[in-house]
Amino acid sequence: MEFEERTIKIIIEEEKCEGCETHACVEACKTFDRGILELIDGKPGVSLSPEDLKRKGTECLACEYECWFRGNGAIRIEVPIPGLEEYRRKHGTSF
Repeated sequence: MEFEERTIKIIIEEEKCEGCETHACVEACKTFDRGILELIDGKPGVSLSPEDLKRKGTECLACEYECWFRGNGAIRIEVPIPGLEEYRRKHGTSF
């Protein structure tokens, strides 16, 4: 599953959510964001429309952090930075 907030994309590898006992991502979202993530059938999910996700999301990154440290490492957040690849190529810092 994946969804977008204003400038970030959240990717959740749902198969990694199987057996997660902490649901740390959902708790972090309630604590540090606006409760966008919710527990749906035992896994993190969203019920908001794409428009509401972009409007309500605060891009706090807490779900990814908490999933890494207290969950099963199922969440990855992509933060596109326009011009970064060109900058890296120009300065020889590509990865």
